[in-house]
Amino acid sequence: MDHGALSLLPPILALIMVILTRRVLLSLGIGIIVGALMVNQNEELFVNEALSQVISIVTGIFYVPGEGVNTWEFYILLFLVILGIIASLITMTGGSRAFGEWALSRVKTRIGAQIVTAFLGIIIFIDDYFNSLTVGNVSRPLTDRHRISRAKLAYVVDSTAASMCVLIPLSSWGAYIITIIGNDVLMEHGVTEFGALQAFIMMAPMNFYAVFAILMVFAVAWFRLDFGPMRTHELRALTTGELVDKEKGAVPGDSEDAQPVVSGRVGDLVWPIVTLIAATVLFMIVTGVQGTEGEAGLLATFENTDVAASLLYGGLISMSVTIAIAFMRKVPVKDFGVGLWAGVKSMLPAIYILIFAWTIIEIIGELGTGAYLAEVVNDNMNLAYLPVVLFLIAGFMAFTTGTSWGTFGIMLPIAGEIAAQTDVTLLLPVLAAVLAGAIFGDHCSPISDTTILSSTGAGSHHIDHVLTQLPYAVLVAVIASAGFLVIGFTGSFLAAIAASLVIFALSIFILKTVIKPVDA
Repeated sequence: MDHGALSLLPPILALIMVILTRRVLLSLGIGIIVGALMVNQNEELFVNEALSQVISIVTGIFYVPGEGVNTWEFYILLFLVILGIIASLITMTGGSRAFGEWALSRVKTRIGAQIVTAFLGIIIFIDDYFNSLTVGNVSRPLTDRHRISRAKLAYVVDSTAASMCVLIPLSSWGAYIITIIGNDVLMEHGVTEFGALQAFIMMAPMNFYAVFAILMVFAVAWFRLDFGPMRTHELRALTTGELVDKEKGAVPGDSEDAQPVVSGRVGDLVWPIVTLIAATVLFMIVTGVQGTEGEAGLLATFENTDVAASLLYGGLISMSVTIAIAFMRKVPVKDFGVGLWAGVKSMLPAIYILIFAWTIIEIIGELGTGAYLAEVVNDNMNLAYLPVVLFLIAGFMAFTTGTSWGTFGIMLPIAGEIAAQTDVTLLLPVLAAVLAGAIFGDHCSPISDTTILSSTGAGSHHIDHVLTQLPYAVLVAVIASAGFLVIGFTGSFLAAIAASLVIFALSIFILKTVIKPVDA
């Protein structure tokens, strides 16, 4: 059944509920119930059918009938549990405290701590899940010592993770996007001026949202531009030392049960993290080669890599190293058991949110929300407005569906079709606009798995991360919109990037003028 505009009801209802109640699971649960009832409204026993569908979706996260264990979602959940255990044991061995003291002696300012975190987010560009969880956990001891709120850390992590992944061809995102561009756009419309990889590289600087989201992170850190809800979190962290709002309860990745029980060393944190990075990258290459038919080049390897399995295998090896270090440091058996359970328990909030988010995303797919939004695109509009309109539509689609990858899959072929039928010179700008819009919507959506994992890695309450990041994301979207308007009217990338840079600089100047730094 075609639900048309009504297909927007469940996601928008869930989003409104999240903002009004600040209770993520309750809000997602209501969206799931309403969506399931809509999907099954024509069935005789539609309530029973709706319940059966929800149960089927949830069980499918762990096990797929006829195929066995779900090697995507379930593996991600297992990796979260393993990461929680690693973080807990590193804390108990004193590794986190030792690293924090070491970093504090070298990075002496709050600005420096944020910039170091941002650089880590840029360097670890292979995959957004991997980036969000790794950078958040590595940076937390440093930012905690400088009294940087967890919401601020989550913003830095999230705004660099997906933004970098969408700009770099040798990432899981880049490989996926290049495949779509090659098969569903260039080949479909007989475009031979450039190949898929060349098109991706040419589009990257036109992805104005991703480029300026990264620049904004550095500007916010350097000029101490804390505004909106972020200012409240930063003020509380500086004045009271409370890095999270304790009234909201426990946060993912944190556990009061895990406390240092022995005197640790910096290596107690460094070696598990290095092992995690090295092992995960190794398994990404191995699974990519195994999944590639024919010659396994570098791009083909990353296109076919199994990210979830690589994270799980890398996590298991890193956990083994962490356990070995704990035994070497002679952590008491009693405390070791406490640490294991504390690590598992610390990740339960993130796991619950992910399960609910994946469920509502599946139901939204059944309702055809993405397909409806795609139909909204009108190819009779003034072509000059096409890039900015596609940017906004892709943003809204990713915001309501919670998936940037799903938005890529739906909107890139549509954007390519419109450009091919109207003005092929707009092909790269409109494709870049779709990519940019998808990242924008992903950054704003409380049901986005990357947003959830960024708050998890940073140890922030999820709703706090969403609400504090939103003003920055919207500001960057305004800057990006100006760029897409200019490139639509002039066809000049240089004019577009110049206009965006001017608005970016003007925005920073105004914010710097009217905002008093919280640590002034």
